[in-house]
Amino acid sequence: MQDNLKNDLTAFFRAHADETYTVEDISDALHYHGSAAFKLIVQELAQLERDGLVQVTEHGHFQLDPSQKILSGTFHGNDKGFGFVQYDPDKIEPDAYIAPDNTMRALNGDTVNIEIVRAGDPRTGKGPEGKVVAITERHYEQVVGEFIQTDDDAGYVGQVRLTDKKLLKYKFYVTAVGLKPTPGEVVTAEITEYPNDAHPEAMVGIAKQVIGSVDDPGIDILEIVYQHNIPAEFPEEVLQAADEIPDHVLPEEAKGREDITDQDLVTIDGESSKDLDDAVTAWKLPNGNYHLGVHIADVSHYVKEGSLIDQEAYKRGTSVYLTDRVIPMLPRRLSNGICSLNEGELRLCMSCEMEIDHEGNVVKHRIHPSVMRSKARMTYTGVNQILEAHDPVTMDRYKELVPMFETMGDLHRILLKHRKNRGAIDFDDREAEIIVDDKGHAIDVKLRTRGLAERMIESFMLAANETVAEHYFRAKVPFLYRVHETPDGDRVRSFFEFLTAFGINVKGDPNHLRPKMLQGVLKQVAGKPEEAMVSVMMLRSLKQARYSDQSLGHFGLGAEFYTHFTSPIRRYPDTMVHRMIHYYADHGINQASKEKFGPILEEIGTHTSEMERRAIDAERSTNDMKMAEYMADHVGEEFDAVVSSVMKFGMFVELPNTIEGLIHISRMQDDYYEYVEKYLALVGRNTRRTYRIGQPIRVKVIHVDKEQSEIDFDLLDPEKAPVSDLLPHREHRSRGRFGNNRNNQHGNGHNGNGNNRNHRNGNHGQRTSNNNRSTDHRGHAGNNHRNGGQNRGGQNGGRH
Repeated sequence: MQDNLKNDLTAFFRAHADETYTVEDISDALHYHGSAAFKLIVQELAQLERDGLVQVTEHGHFQLDPSQKILSGTFHGNDKGFGFVQYDPDKIEPDAYIAPDNTMRALNGDTVNIEIVRAGDPRTGKGPEGKVVAITERHYEQVVGEFIQTDDDAGYVGQVRLTDKKLLKYKFYVTAVGLKPTPGEVVTAEITEYPNDAHPEAMVGIAKQVIGSVDDPGIDILEIVYQHNIPAEFPEEVLQAADEIPDHVLPEEAKGREDITDQDLVTIDGESSKDLDDAVTAWKLPNGNYHLGVHIADVSHYVKEGSLIDQEAYKRGTSVYLTDRVIPMLPRRLSNGICSLNEGELRLCMSCEMEIDHEGNVVKHRIHPSVMRSKARMTYTGVNQILEAHDPVTMDRYKELVPMFETMGDLHRILLKHRKNRGAIDFDDREAEIIVDDKGHAIDVKLRTRGLAERMIESFMLAANETVAEHYFRAKVPFLYRVHETPDGDRVRSFFEFLTAFGINVKGDPNHLRPKMLQGVLKQVAGKPEEAMVSVMMLRSLKQARYSDQSLGHFGLGAEFYTHFTSPIRRYPDTMVHRMIHYYADHGINQASKEKFGPILEEIGTHTSEMERRAIDAERSTNDMKMAEYMADHVGEEFDAVVSSVMKFGMFVELPNTIEGLIHISRMQDDYYEYVEKYLALVGRNTRRTYRIGQPIRVKVIHVDKEQSEIDFDLLDPEKAPVSDLLPHREHRSRGRFGNNRNNQHGNGHNGNGNNRNHRNGNHGQRTSNNNRSTDHRGHAGNNHRNGGQNRGGQNGGRH
């Protein structure tokens, strides 16, 4: 009750920022009556005063502290003109609804200041309402698109045709100040005038750069790159700095490093990988334990702190993998050259050597710089041929290494069992591989197979990341961690309530969730029709993994300590981790060395988390667009599918190859369907035909819009749908055509108009898909994993 009371009081004072109130006034306004409730209010008001949220007037009344009047947050716009602002970083307070007249014409993603004009009512589920009082930071500084000339250019030289979903309602006029592009050229343009009272649905800007022609192969992906402000080219001075770095290890660079060139070290990657940043080895020890060596390219040796290359790498934060191309974090001379652990070449590395017992515990470890030489450039296919297919040709070719691979397989099974025993959550790890032709056109989308080799490397990288994280946590030094925090109790409680509909009762306190509890839920539904639905809802309840200077544990992996150490060629946090390891080794652990990194790690964690999300968004946009492009060639064809998400306006369905599209409720003509929120189901009013997540159906492709990455399906064979009694009789007359949208506090949200199909990316969205990003597990896990679900030409494994 106290948590609810605190939230109620906070919302009340924010909504009435200029008023003063007695305790009695507040008690009446919030409908808290009785002496016990009165006492609680007094106690909570005292705490809010200590917290600086309210202050006491000279007459003993309470009012909002003036410093709390203005709230800051991110504006999430809807194409109908209204929006929401997420102003609570802890996401405890509900987002504030902003009516169309109160947006100050903010664009989606803008950082705004708001005032609460009406408090929310927790009893009705209605959230607070606010108004934008200032736009403090613009999300869009430039746009990208095809330059066109029409009869409606309003005296300007032309327009940029916008394709960004959130900008579709705006026109963008190009002034004569900058470039004067030719129609058909794709340009970037800097925004000089945002929507205002003079032109509420138009922007003005200067053409800055021509990036290609609308007919150029791959221009569609390049547009996405520029839309997400991802640097597509390296500055000339950065390339020159990279050229000055030797392409081989110099004798003096090997001094002070342990020589491990005599060990059987191998890289295991996809066929077309060129940035090989980890090598592994394993053997049985005399005491029966295992030696596992994970040896990582020493990027920090070449990317010196503060150098031009370092500044550019920090700016990028991560490499980005987009179907047919890689936008690397480092110049290719480094990523594919001196930093890549190429077969037979002497290379500098950072080693994490572990002794692991038969229970999967790391009983000893050493972390040190070394110099190595890869014995073989192995592929996942090759290792799977040895360990799974026992192919005689492949086994003969690598006969000297086969015993080591078999030892690695045994060790992987031990490590996997160890992770499962502590509660690591094993989500569906399906991911798509998009095949394109030489013009970049998508010609196939198929499931990527993950064999023993991929999972084995995943286990080894996890072990090294955990070992390094724990080592430096125990050393009590500033360090950069990869964290995945325990979900909020309220979200977990809602998930547990959802589970009761399937007869699943979870024992345990939602406020003290353990991964093992969720692992148990997945076990209970494994192989059942509701498995997909439960998995999706579980993912929605989890937080997003991020980088932090605090060791907060990794919930999804069931790990107390975790960092990113194993991919410094493509992730800046890993490079930073290596840099700190070197520094603490060279300067010792003392106050001076601690002060070196302590003040900067929080900002590095925040920035690299943001750059990771930017890359993930671009990867997702590219995949969605290419999947739509592929399906455009299959309009009229029929497919088997499963229901992946049920909304008030219809249902999203997923094909076996992970392609997803919408069956709008207006196309479900066999009955009058109503949305039953409690069960996330669409139920026919007359036939009681029922559609829920995970249900198999047959569909036909009827329309594709590649530009908007939208695929529309028709539902076939509705008579085969199961029937249910999920629709209560008493609700028949009260619900509208598309359901009553109880979640929509202002009646303007996901309301059955079909305009919310981009639910995958929205703040109020539904789909978690098969990406499992939040937990650092496989799937389209972006930069949390080796591959991120993108088509890296087969170089995709389970790298964490």
